[in-house]
Amino acid sequence: MKRFLSHLNEIEIKEVAEKKVDSLEKLIILLLKRVHPQNVEILASILKQALIPSISVEVDDEIEKLFVEIEKNPNLLFNKAIQIHIEKLILKRFEKDKLVVVQKTSDISKLVLMMEEYFNEAISSNGSGTKNILNIREKIESINIAQDGIEALTKLQDELVNAASMIEKEMSSVTNKLESGKSQILALEEKIKSLEDELTKTKTENMTDHLTGVLTRRAFSDEIKRIESSYNRINTQYAVIFFDLDHFKILNDSYGHECGDVVLSTFGKILNKTVREHDLVGRYGGEEFIAIIHFNLNRELLQFLKRIKTIVTENSFLYQDKKIRITFSAGVAIRNSYPTYENALQKADTLLYKAKESGRNKILLENGMEI
Repeated sequence: MKRFLSHLNEIEIKEVAEKKVDSLEKLIILLLKRVHPQNVEILASILKQALIPSISVEVDDEIEKLFVEIEKNPNLLFNKAIQIHIEKLILKRFEKDKLVVVQKTSDISKLVLMMEEYFNEAISSNGSGTKNILNIREKIESINIAQDGIEALTKLQDELVNAASMIEKEMSSVTNKLESGKSQILALEEKIKSLEDELTKTKTENMTDHLTGVLTRRAFSDEIKRIESSYNRINTQYAVIFFDLDHFKILNDSYGHECGDVVLSTFGKILNKTVREHDLVGRYGGEEFIAIIHFNLNRELLQFLKRIKTIVTENSFLYQDKKIRITFSAGVAIRNSYPTYENALQKADTLLYKAKESGRNKILLENGMEI
């Protein structure tokens, strides 16, 4: 205290003695006389502008009321109680403003989520979409954004409501157009389905030989790729068998091509009914047929070959009440005896040729066995 008193002038020292100034608070009031009153008013005005307006309107009235008193007596700024009051108001304002900002952020999140819901409904709707999303605009309008809060948020709400209204009208127009074209869409779908069915039917017909009912040579070659893929992966064992009807030219010359067609058709049906689902039968050309027969044991393959020969040779083919006896020759190669399918195919073809050269009506296997 004495240190401060040493800096006073004579008038101030006299006043300290008269008014018995014995504390720093009283000394500050005395020293304020050195400050021009206008400067104190400016300081009070700056402090007020820094505090008002706040984001939260709850504190503004309280701050305004305090500064009305300060404007009447600017020296109140140097009053300890007033300073404590101002400090509490500042803290109170910060807390209230923080709560408002959090609320405004939440409001913006709600707006964004509702617009997302709106657009999702609009995009996924078909026909009844507009009815499902009519209430989105009302939802957005119902969000409680304080009128005295941040102007940008209120403006954003208005813009979003307007945008929702415009999109609603556009979606209504689109829905009407979709409804009017619905019959055309259904007709187009039916036409596409009809074309798909026709394409499937044509594909099936192209894969099947129209006369014999077995695979065409091209379709057989395509299926071999699948068989070979299985063979390379899990080593599925199979035999390649070449069939050729004996003396078929003589049959055509004697009974006519129509009779020959009946014989080919019947032979194809016999092969198709005898093989299993995962086996293949195809017409290689003319009176030649080819088959892929899977087996685990050699006796399974032999049983198949004997069954085919028995059915064909011990039964007569009927044509115009005529019973015609038919025989065939065949060559059999085992796939795993050769590096490629093509090698096995060539071996089966060679064995077929030998069977025909050696008298026909026989099946030759690569091990020299004859059936």
